Amino acid sequence: MSTEPEMSIEQFHRKMATDLFNGVWALLEKTDRNCAETDRMIHAAHASRFHWEFGGSPLNLAIGEWQCSRVHAVVGQPDAAVYHALRYLELADDYALGAFHVGYAHEALARAYLSKDPEKASTHLARAHRAAAEVAEEDERSLLEKDLAELDTLLSQPAATAPAATSA
Repeated sequence: MSTEPEMSIEQFHRKMATDLFNGVWALLEKTDRNCAETDRMIHAAHASRFHWEFGGSPLNLAIGEWQCSRVHAVVGQPDAAVYHALRYLELADDYALGAFHVGYAHEALARAYLSKDPEKASTHLARAHRAAAEVAEEDERSLLEKDLAELDTLLSQPAATAPAATSA
């Protein structure tokens, strides 16, 4: 007989979403990911987003969409990255999540379009910079500006290309 208290369904989904989300971060940061890890990262990002639907808030859903977009951008799947970035932007607008999330949605769109349509990437990067200027929290603004600076550098290169997929 277990002495641990039982989890509610909502608590279970929140725990799964959080654990999967954190696992995706570990794989995103890994520089020598193999194909199996890349597959696991993609599936874990989607699974995390799924569990947030049952154990999270609109903010959790939005951030889950952002993570799916980032994963797809990193592995060189721009169409999927655009889809999830657009969902993030839609949720940020629908739930009035504020300039930080609108800025990150445009950051995600810029990253997604980087290899596919540099002109659209530049448009979304400019929108992200405008949103960043409206972010009141210094730590949030700094985080967003750091990612935008990376994209500024990538877009200023002669032939903008998305980061190469690692062992995929």
